[in-house]
Amino acid sequence: MHIAVYLGSSPGNDPKYEKLTQQIACWLCEKGHTLVYGAGSRGLMGLLARTVHENHGRIIGVMPEFLLEIEHLYEHLDEVYMVKTMSSRKQKMIDLSQAFIALPGGPGTLEEITEIISLVRLEQIPGPCVLFNLNGYYDNLRKQLLTMISEGFLAKDHLKHVYFIETMDELESIFS
Repeated sequence: MHIAVYLGSSPGNDPKYEKLTQQIACWLCEKGHTLVYGAGSRGLMGLLARTVHENHGRIIGVMPEFLLEIEHLYEHLDEVYMVKTMSSRKQKMIDLSQAFIALPGGPGTLEEITEIISLVRLEQIPGPCVLFNLNGYYDNLRKQLLTMISEGFLAKDHLKHVYFIETMDELESIFS
């Protein structure tokens, strides 16, 4: 399965983010999944790609041309797609993937995963959409979605393929 992973191009300020990133990379390889990601070599993105490469996994990267000087293309990609815009990057990653995982990250990660939540809700993509809620990282997003449900702007069943998880065992159960 091709799985898009969204995460920070920065490392974050706690080693727990790097540990989780490495666990996800190893899991992808153990299960024979192909990583689809933003093609960068820095921060958690770079760590993810390096760990997948070191474990002989397959990597597809999608990079907007204008980001080449900022994010630097990871050098061991099995496939690379160069695109013009961030919007075209998001769409290409969606087109290439059957499942979606968000690890902690910044505004770009948040934008990408909220679009995935919307598309899964509208049944435009299959899902699942998994947010790895390490130490409550995505608690506020989950709370906002619950507020949307309680205020009548979102039906609870629209989130049936959206998962907030905290452990690798939970991840495994979604994909088993």
